[in-house]
Amino acid sequence: MSMNIVMMNGRLVKDLELRKSQSGVSNVRFTLAVNRNRKNEQGENEADFLNCIAFNKTAELLTQYCGKGSKISIRGSLQTGSYDDKDGKKIYTTDVMVNETPPLDSKKDSQQGQLQQLQPQQPQQ
Repeated sequence: MSMNIVMMNGRLVKDLELRKSQSGVSNVRFTLAVNRNRKNEQGENEADFLNCIAFNKTAELLTQYCGKGSKISIRGSLQTGSYDDKDGKKIYTTDVMVNETPPLDSKKDSQQGQLQQLQPQQPQQ
């Protein structure tokens, strides 16, 4: 029995742009920053930046409700591929093919959180 299942949480590195294929299929390509479970030698968290692709309703919902900095959860599978670049060099790719992605916060929540962080805190009484 073989299994190809990916589940992760991370943040979108930029705003999403919904596209349509020639056959009318909605899709969105995006990069998800996922923190590693360990710190580097300087005591800082490092992240992996993973290429993801979502189609149809999942792509539409992601584009509508999530933007740069949104924290999302990904469920899907890995898919590898390759292509030849303009110099004829073979480039290998690995993408997360997203099956579902329930948002952990929305564009609005992310923007409000950023605004709250920028505003001075009032002392509690």
